[in-house]
Amino acid sequence: MDLQNGNGRGLIPKIVTLAVDEKPGVQAIANPAPDLPPVPGKYATVARDHEYKRLGTCSILAALDLHTGHVIGHVERRHRSPEFIALLKDLGRYYPAECTIRLVLDHHSAHISKETRAFLASKPNRFLLAQHRGDPVRQDGAYVPVPRPVLCHVRVQSWEELRDGILKGIEEINTDPVVHRWKKFEALTEA
Repeated sequence: MDLQNGNGRGLIPKIVTLAVDEKPGVQAIANPAPDLPPVPGKYATVARDHEYKRLGTCSILAALDLHTGHVIGHVERRHRSPEFIALLKDLGRYYPAECTIRLVLDHHSAHISKETRAFLASKPNRFLLAQHRGDPVRQDGAYVPVPRPVLCHVRVQSWEELRDGILKGIEEINTDPVVHRWKKFEALTEA
């Protein structure tokens, strides 16, 4: 049975299934010197100094809706229980209160911590955790989309610039979402 979503997003199943994954340790790296432009006949591409300045790391926490392909993501300085609970709260705000949110995730300590269990207990019947050994998302060939062009050899001026670029990449993914079909976990989406 489907429910009409009050936000105008169309029909939402009574149980929505999301794959949750993390990408920790994404480095924010700055150039100490500007890139050099291409030189006709000498250098075909932009040249970059091999020196760099570290500006810290970030962790990407993302949930992929297996029904619609929509991604809800956070970029945090750390990946602990408070950051995971913040993602759960966003998921709770995004989906109507009538929906049960089933999460397919691994056994990261933030997913099973005392704080996370207390939060889940305060929201009975709202979240269902489907934890699997290893990394179920990558084992079946579907990875929670991370804006790859944003992460490949990118240089930024600040940690915030990297965060904003990743979030913009997630917004771009959501303009034309792709529904992933999992072989191993297809039964989860048919409930």
